[in-house]
Amino acid sequence: MYIREQGFMKKKIILLTGPKHSGKTSVAQALKKLSGWEASDLDEVLENKTGRTPRELFREGRDIFQKAEAEALESLINPEDKEKDCLIIAAGGGLIDNNEAMALLSSHREVICVYLDVPAETAWQRIVKTANGGELPPFLNTGNPAETHFALHERRANAYKSMAQISIASENMSPEEIAEEIARLFDF
Repeated sequence: MYIREQGFMKKKIILLTGPKHSGKTSVAQALKKLSGWEASDLDEVLENKTGRTPRELFREGRDIFQKAEAEALESLINPEDKEKDCLIIAAGGGLIDNNEAMALLSSHREVICVYLDVPAETAWQRIVKTANGGELPPFLNTGNPAETHFALHERRANAYKSMAQISIASENMSPEEIAEEIARLFDF
């Protein structure tokens, strides 16, 4: 497995990535139950630190949102409490577009990226189904939200797949099944 082959360090971080509504947060919670590791949702950490939701921050400006997102990620990867050895992070779907966050991740060998791969159409249906009062996420507020989504999905999926050590086709799997697959790969 990856951890053994790389002579993995004591501190371990599993970064769950994937498109919006791919199940990252649910998988993080299921994986927490299996592993006993701590789990954090990056969007929740961001909101706790800023007092504003990711949507509110994004509306203030993409740069403002990405700066806050990178700071939230750094607080998880480089915590003041150095006693935490193992952590699961559910990332936001657009983390791959945040250059500061990507630079931070590239400097940390202990981060294992797991990509939850779902087809673009499935992700789109989940986004539409959960739109608050029909309001799509700010990054889809374009002349053609569906076209924007599909283009973003393809670009981000390719980028996540190239950085991920593990990719899981997760469309027809429950969060618990995905967590079990990750646990098997990590030999929990």
